[in-house]
This record gives sequence, structure tokens and C-alpha cells, in this order.
Amino acid sequence: MLTKEGCLTRRERLWKMVSEDVEWLLIADPRHVHYLSNFWVQPFSFSVGERGYLLLEREAGATLLADNFTIKSVAGQPHVEREVVGDWYDHKHSVINRDHALFSALKTVSERLFGRKGAVEAEALPLGAFEILGLDHESHSISREANDQQGAGSVDLGTVLRGLRRQKEPDEISLMKQCMRATEAGHARAREIIKPGITDYDVFREVYAAALEAAGRPAMIYGDFRANSALEPKSGGLPVGHTLQAGDLFVLDYSILLDGYRSDFTNVISVGPPSNKQLLLFSQLQASLEAGAKSLKAGVLAKDVYAAASKPLIDAGY
Repeated sequence: MLTKEGCLTRRERLWKMVSEDVEWLLIADPRHVHYLSNFWVQPFSFSVGERGYLLLEREAGATLLADNFTIKSVAGQPHVEREVVGDWYDHKHSVINRDHALFSALKTVSERLFGRKGAVEAEALPLGAFEILGLDHESHSISREANDQQGAGSVDLGTVLRGLRRQKEPDEISLMKQCMRATEAGHARAREIIKPGITDYDVFREVYAAALEAAGRPAMIYGDFRANSALEPKSGGLPVGHTLQAGDLFVLDYSILLDGYRSDFTNVISVGPPSNKQLLLFSQLQASLEAGAKSLKAGVLAKDVYAAASKPLIDAGY
């Protein structure tokens, strides 16, 4: 889960990116609401796909807006000062349009925003919300402070948030490490079981089980679980029931999703003994990865990491 300390730090970083005359921000993208408040709808719930809004006020903190069923389906405790809940289903009356329940929550805070300068994440906010707030189409732009490293000027709120997400806080890194440990366990299991005669679906089931055991809680897994051969040299996606044959190369490229964060590991596993050419290519790619990893440190340009990783392959004639 994202921590309260992490969410507060990210909100503080966001406010530093916004000019001082902006008094409130309305966040609408579920990924960004989560990033700033730990509000994440459990993907294994009835409310999967639903969302809430996050209202940030410079002097009044954070307010979470959601319908009454969505707010009960959270994966963890939201770190906000207050919640405003719109009624969608009360077990007594027919339901209304669920989006309108979220709009009703927004209406309860709209009056205190009138006349105050704010900005909305227009990339993810419906037109209906604009109308409730009485905003024009320019309200998604904010003036960036001149001391920001990207320079002063007008920029979309969603763009600012995407930029902030590049730098990870400790609670985000912890979640990513959980994903990585679970993904690693699945890859280890695949290396144990992949052999001629097993199906790609069998591999998928075993990988999923090992990853879930390592994660210690429900997780979503997606990616490539497919065999490649000379007859089908490039295939990916979910298993299709193919029985692995000697000489196949099994592409295991998958991610585990925990609370909105994910890992992504890829291995190509030989079904049966690899050929001499495959072993040569493997060793050259290992050298490439090691060279790239050695160049990684704060302040290094991404193109220089690419150049470091490319050099062993170029030197080998590729």
C-alpha cells in the first residue's frame, strides 16, 4: 500500500509545481488519485472500473469524492482529510446512473470552489463535471512556477502529474519490489517445469501459482506465455494450449500488478537443450545487460545507458 507519508510528500511536490495563486486542484485519473491518496479500487471487486475524484485544496487538504459502493471497494485506507460520498444504491430504491452519483458528490463541494482559482485534470474529467463546476475549456491549464526545472509557462495538470510520477518515493519502490519478488518466483518455477510435452497453459498455471504464493495476496498477472519456433518465430499473448516441443523457445514476459504498481520481467527459456548458436546469442545479450546495468546511476542520460548496453553487441558484429 502507499503510505500516508508518501502521499503527503507527493502532494507537496505537486503544489510546488503550481503557481501560488492556484487554490485548488481536481484530480480525476484513477492512477493519479491513487498516487496522491492511496485510493485504489480493488480490481477483484464488483466496483472494478469505477473511480473517484480527489480534490486538493492548498489550505484545506484532500477530499475524496466517490459513490457509496466504490468507496467500500478500496484496496487500502485512503489518506485524505475527508470523504464526500454520493448515494448510488441504498438497498431500497432502484439505482441511478452511477456516474451521476459521483457528480452528486462533486456538487456538494462545488459551491466553495466558485470564485477561487483552480485547475482540473481535464484529460480524465467528463464534460458533466466541467458543467457542475462552471468551468471553461481553459481551466485545465496551470501556470508553472518559473523556478521549475522545465521552465515557466502554461501546462496541463495531467502532464505535470505524469512528470512527477517519474521520480519514485520509498513507498512506491517498496510496492515495486513486492511485484518483482513475486515475478521472480514465477520465473524460477517456469525454469523448473518447462520441458517437451508440457503445454503453455500448464506453464501459465504454475507460474501464476508461484507468483501468488510469493506475493502473499491476490494479484493480477498478464503478459506473454507462448512458445516460438522456426515455423512461428514471433508470437506472444496468453497461452493457447500448445504442447511444447524440443527446440521451441518459450517467451515468458509478464507483469504482476499490486495496488496499481507492476513489475515486468522477460526470459526466453529453451525447451530442451539449446543450440550452440542460441548459447552464443545468450552470452552476448548477458554482456549487454551487464554493461547497461553498470552505467546506471543518477544523472546519467538515458541515451548513454543505451550506448553502454549496445556496445557489446556492436563489438560482436550486430
